[in-house]
Amino acid sequence: MDIEQILDKIYPLSEPSRLILKSYITELSFPKNHILISSDKIEKQLYFIKKGIARTFVFNDSDETTFSFGKEGDTIISFKSYISNQKGYEDVELLEDCIVYKLNTQDLRKLYNENIEIANWGIRFAENELLKAEDRLLTRQFGNASDRYEVLLKNYPNLLQRVQLGYIASYLGITQVSLSRIRASIK
Repeated sequence: MDIEQILDKIYPLSEPSRLILKSYITELSFPKNHILISSDKIEKQLYFIKKGIARTFVFNDSDETTFSFGKEGDTIISFKSYISNQKGYEDVELLEDCIVYKLNTQDLRKLYNENIEIANWGIRFAENELLKAEDRLLTRQFGNASDRYEVLLKNYPNLLQRVQLGYIASYLGITQVSLSRIRASIK
């Protein structure tokens, strides 16, 4: 997905504002298993996935818990770093060779002050990310594992072909055995 499509999906910009914002965005490639965001540092960038898939996870005792996936067109961000300039709690691992667009948070804040249209884009960006987080929370809190699995497949139809089942089970908060039972019951 190209950067214009991603930016417009968040909030359509006029051509002059889009060109300004794009001038601060760079395209990068990273290999599979690369840790794009690390919980032990303040993240100064936000990313948009052009190609590939990623997972966001936290260390929980001696285990990892996956709490979201990102695919083409999605944003990768540490909101704690973005909002409060503090270390985040999450790590983001690339599950495939990925191409991402990188935008420096400090540059984006400068653009918010200089261009009202980009500032409005930023508001919509933050609102969209908040809604995604709320959806994940509500689904996890009130849905059962089967419901969460069906929502995951709806939002990420080819996820099973691209992601290890252990990560999907972790995301759903169940064991791989339980995931196998759910998959068998849905077929």
